[in-house]
Amino acid sequence: MRMPREFQRGHKARLSDLTAGTDLYVGVQISAPGLTFDISCFGLDADERLSDDRYFVFYNQPKSPEEAIQLLGPQAGDTESFRVTLEKIPPHIRKLSFTATIDGAGQMSQINPGYLRIVAGGEEVARYAFDGSEFSTERAVMLGDLYFKDVWRFAAVGQGFDGGLEALLKNFGGEVLEEESAPAQDPQQQSGAAPGFAPPAQAAPPPPFAVPSGPSAPVTPAAPAPAPAAPAPQPAPQGFAPPPGATPPPAPPGATPPPPAPQTHAAPTVVAPMTPPGGTVPPPAPAPAPYGHPGQQPPYGPPHGQTPPPGHPQPQVPQTPPPGYGQQPPPFGQVPGQGAPHGTPQGTAQAAGVAGALQLYKEKPAGQRWTLQNSKLIRADLGTGGEPVLARQGSMVLYQGKVDFSYKGAGFMGRIVGNATGQEMQLMRCTGQGQVFFAENSAHLHPVELQGDAICVSAENVLAFDESLRYEVRRIDGHGIPGGALFTMQFQGTGTVVVKTHGKPVVLPVTPTTFVDSNAVVAWSAAAQVIVSSQVRMRRGAYPGATGEGVNLQFRAAPGNFVVVQPYEV
Repeated sequence: MRMPREFQRGHKARLSDLTAGTDLYVGVQISAPGLTFDISCFGLDADERLSDDRYFVFYNQPKSPEEAIQLLGPQAGDTESFRVTLEKIPPHIRKLSFTATIDGAGQMSQINPGYLRIVAGGEEVARYAFDGSEFSTERAVMLGDLYFKDVWRFAAVGQGFDGGLEALLKNFGGEVLEEESAPAQDPQQQSGAAPGFAPPAQAAPPPPFAVPSGPSAPVTPAAPAPAPAAPAPQPAPQGFAPPPGATPPPAPPGATPPPPAPQTHAAPTVVAPMTPPGGTVPPPAPAPAPYGHPGQQPPYGPPHGQTPPPGHPQPQVPQTPPPGYGQQPPPFGQVPGQGAPHGTPQGTAQAAGVAGALQLYKEKPAGQRWTLQNSKLIRADLGTGGEPVLARQGSMVLYQGKVDFSYKGAGFMGRIVGNATGQEMQLMRCTGQGQVFFAENSAHLHPVELQGDAICVSAENVLAFDESLRYEVRRIDGHGIPGGALFTMQFQGTGTVVVKTHGKPVVLPVTPTTFVDSNAVVAWSAAAQVIVSSQVRMRRGAYPGATGEGVNLQFRAAPGNFVVVQPYEV
C-alpha cells in the first residue's frame, strides 16, 4: 500500500496525479474540547457562487439531486464524510468546497490536530493535516476544494472567516434565515457491504447513513408561526411625506385600514416642510457646474443698490427665498453666506475686466514645501528643503523654474513584489529649483505630514511624496480572502505624502467596532491592527445572490489611531 500524498495549506494537484478513480470518499476529522462542528459541502458555479442551493449538502440536505454528492455521516474515524462521484456532477458545478463551522461559541485556534483526506478504491491518496496553530479567531473555515480547471484538481485551502456560517454563506453568495429547530429525521440503514470507494472497513459498524449523531433528548419543534394576514396597503414610511399630488391606493373592499406604524425612536422624526414660509415653492437649485466651468451668473448689471447707466434697462432682482430653499450654491471658493459677487473677495470693490473675474483663483503665496492651491491641485517647492519629490507618472500639470524629471524604477525585485501584491507605483523623480504642480483626474488631494511616525496608504491613493520617506509593501493577513491576503503601502519617516481620494473623505477614530469596506478604505494608522471579518446577517435556506459586500476590514487599536474612508468604492 502506497503512502498518501501529504498536502500543506495552499498546495494544489491534479486528481489524475493522485488516482485514476472518479468515485471518491472525502473524510474530515476535526474536534476541540467542548465544541461542536457542522461540516458541509458547497457546490459552486464557475464564478464560485452558490447559484443552485440544491448543491449545498449538509445535515439537513444530505445529497444533491443526482446524488453526485452524498453526506455519509461519521465513519472510519472521520467526524464527517462524503461520497463524490465526479462523472455525475453536472456541467454548471465547477467546484466543491468542503467547510467546517463551529456551532455556538468558540474559535478555530482551539481545535485539535485534524485532517481532510481523499480515499479512492479503499486506498487513501491525499491528506491535508491541520491544527489550531494555523487559525486564530475564525469560526468557519474552508478546508479543501475539488475544482475543475481543464481537469479535476484538489486544493488544500485552510482559510476562514470570523463571522462563522453567515460569513461563509455570504462569501458564496448565500443567505441564512433565523435559526429554527430542525425536526428529527428517521435514520436510514446503510447497506451491509462497504462500497468500493470507501476506506477500509473498521471493527465498529458505521453510524446511520447521512444523519449526524445528536443529543438523546428529543428536539422540541418550534411553535408554528401564525398565518399571515391578508395583504393591506402600507402607509407611507414614517418621517417622510408622500410626493405632492400622490393618491394612496384604495383599500380592498372589506379590508380593515392598517394601524399606524409604531414609533421606532424615543422622539418622533421631524418632517421637513414641503412648502417654505410664505406659501410659494421656489424653483429647484441648479446643479453645480464642474470645476473649470463657471456656474450660472446673475443678470448683468451693477451691484444691488446702484443706479444703472443711462440706456440700460433696470435688471430684475429675483425674490430671495427663505434660507435653504432653492438657492444656488455659492461660486467655487466662496464661503456660503457671503454676498460678494462671483470673483470678488468679500469687502473689496469689484475690479474691472478679466483680472477682476480671476482674482479669486490667483496662486497661493510660496513659503512652504507643499501648498494646496485648491482641493484638487497641489504645489511642491523643490527649493524648500532641497529634497527631490517622487510623484506618480503623468501627474505633473505645470512647473516653473529649472526642474528635471527622470524615471524612478523599482528594480527587478520591486517590480516582482509590485505585480504580485498590486502595490506597484509607476513613479517619476522631480529635482532642481522651482515649483511643480500636481493633480490627477480631479481627485481630492490631502497632504499628510509625518514627523517620524508612519501611515498605511494603498498605492492607488498615493499621488506624490518626499523622497526622504521610507516606504514598503505591508501584508494584511486575510483568512478567507481570495488570494490569501491584502496588501498596502506603509510610509514612515519625516516628510509629506500626498493622498488622493474620490470625493471628500471622512476620518474616524478606531474603535473595537470599526469595520470598513476594503474597497473604500484609503489610509489608516500604521499602529492599528487590521483583521478581515465578514459578519453580515443572513437568512437560512435562501440563496438569491451576493450582496456585493465581499470583504470587510476590522480595525483594532489604542485610542488616538484613525482610519480614512472615501465615499467611493474602487
